[in-house]
Amino acid sequence: MLGDLVAAPGPARPAAWARNVWHEPMLHPIASIGDAARRLRAIQRSWHLHPIGHFRRAELIREKLPPVRPKPLAFPERPPTAPLGSWTLLEPGQMLAAGHCSSPMPDGAWTFVEDRDIPPNRAYLKLWEALTRIGAYPGPGETCIDLGASPGGWTWVIQGLGASVTAIDKAPLAPAIAALPGVTWVGTSAFGLDPAAQPPVDWLFSDVICYPARLLALVRRWLDAGRARNFVCTLKFQGETDHATAAAFAAIPGSRLMHLDHNKHELTWSLLRAA
Repeated sequence: MLGDLVAAPGPARPAAWARNVWHEPMLHPIASIGDAARRLRAIQRSWHLHPIGHFRRAELIREKLPPVRPKPLAFPERPPTAPLGSWTLLEPGQMLAAGHCSSPMPDGAWTFVEDRDIPPNRAYLKLWEALTRIGAYPGPGETCIDLGASPGGWTWVIQGLGASVTAIDKAPLAPAIAALPGVTWVGTSAFGLDPAAQPPVDWLFSDVICYPARLLALVRRWLDAGRARNFVCTLKFQGETDHATAAAFAAIPGSRLMHLDHNKHELTWSLLRAA
């Protein structure tokens, strides 16, 4: 452990809870502040300081590098594509740096230009981040199901992208969301819906509140029925983390499990399949 950094030998491995993974980090002996900055600039242009100690010296090095000031994304704006490295000082004369990281955002912190007027809750930020990170979006002409939809934050996101959405929840949607074109509310439980009896949909979304094992059983029903092509679902851990169920989600071929910056004690699972 190096502060909140975890060093592991060998190639990168799945780490759903990691906000950012530094690939092939290297130790650099440095003779001075200027030497450290020159070494980093020789690798690439853009660097983010992850301070764990020697803060004043690290800040002086950072000031000699091109500034990195990412702006909040205006969804569905795409994230930056330019490489962003990460570095830290382990000792006054020793720097750890990686030119390639898993996240294009500093320390994996995803921020958006928020809409504080229309969405009925802040859950929409989770879906904004999930779709941005997986790089795929529902769109015009596509059909979607939103399980556990009330009060409608995710439904609002889906509808705003031009797709039609059937919102499933015993509780009604917020009136402003229910009135949107292309939105249909069905007042039933996500678990009472028979996937085999549903028409095929392009996307299945779920932010339903339940134990992860119950969600896994639900997802497997939808997979077995073959009625949904793409999935984005939230695993909500109540109490201790259910690592076994998280691993079962991660083992589904072609899927991705990640902790969003806007998740709390949750993980987000996605599965994208070609049309």
